Amino acid sequence: MTTHTSAQPNPAIDASRVVERSVDGAQGQARTKDVLKAYVALTKPRIIELLLVTTIPAMFLAAGGVPPLMTALWTMLGGLFAAASANVFNCVIDRDIDEVMRRTRRRPVPRHQVSPTNATVFGVVLGILSALVLGFGANWLSAGLALAANAFYVFVYTMLLKRRTSQNIVWGGIAGCFPPLIGWTAITGSVSWAPLVLFLIVFFWTPPHTWALGFRYRDDYAAAHVPMLPVVMDAPGVAWRILCYSAATVATSLVLWPVAHTGWLYPVVAIVTGAVLLWESVQLLQRARRGFTGASLNAMRLFHWSNTYLALLFVAAAIDPLIF
Repeated sequence: MTTHTSAQPNPAIDASRVVERSVDGAQGQARTKDVLKAYVALTKPRIIELLLVTTIPAMFLAAGGVPPLMTALWTMLGGLFAAASANVFNCVIDRDIDEVMRRTRRRPVPRHQVSPTNATVFGVVLGILSALVLGFGANWLSAGLALAANAFYVFVYTMLLKRRTSQNIVWGGIAGCFPPLIGWTAITGSVSWAPLVLFLIVFFWTPPHTWALGFRYRDDYAAAHVPMLPVVMDAPGVAWRILCYSAATVATSLVLWPVAHTGWLYPVVAIVTGAVLLWESVQLLQRARRGFTGASLNAMRLFHWSNTYLALLFVAAAIDPLIF
């Protein structure tokens, strides 16, 4: 007579399977998190922050106070999508340059975290979302301006100018001047002189800001054969042009006072912060003429102040209507 015995569960085997499933789940969550971080990195969030700094105050200035909340939120979201889309396309087109430059070689496309095809699709989706959000949330003029800025950044700056001329950032930087126009038109539905002055402030501000950073990464740009001005011109020549554009920035910032009929807060901030910008530009020029190079030139001091300058100037433009 044959006796059949049922298999008894093995606690050790069951426990190991639970551990394996837990490890697999944790690894899957980590991979998902890494992928999400890679797609966010494609959008260059720090650049987007700077663009929003010039969009929001323009809405306050256009509204003469606090703008309608929902319009402001939709405009910020649409502007975020527009800037993100342009930055993603830039990462795809410049992936060969990014592989060479130390500053950019850890971006998602050079590291093969996101394929060029997937990144392109992501950029297209963001661009479409931007147009729809701005069109329905604000107005179609703002949506059209956002699309124009996106196209200018991708086709004119990234594909045409960046690798061909040392004036790349002067004219290519126009794309970064659109956010004040977008913020203004989102509130008013039209363009006037005040947002055009804001446009010009960013236009003149962009070269000294970028060339100061170019000093820091001169070797990177040279290795990638990108003719940024600090690569093709000596330091005193670049520093002199930085001073000239800084002076144009400060002069243009003061034009906003009578054009936008601001109170006393804005011109006071414009004069004080502008004086510091000019002082830093002069100091950079003097260091360059004394033969300082590299870290001793300390161009990043001007770069960091230029960020602070633009933020304070536009915040003052936003607060001024709330006071007067």
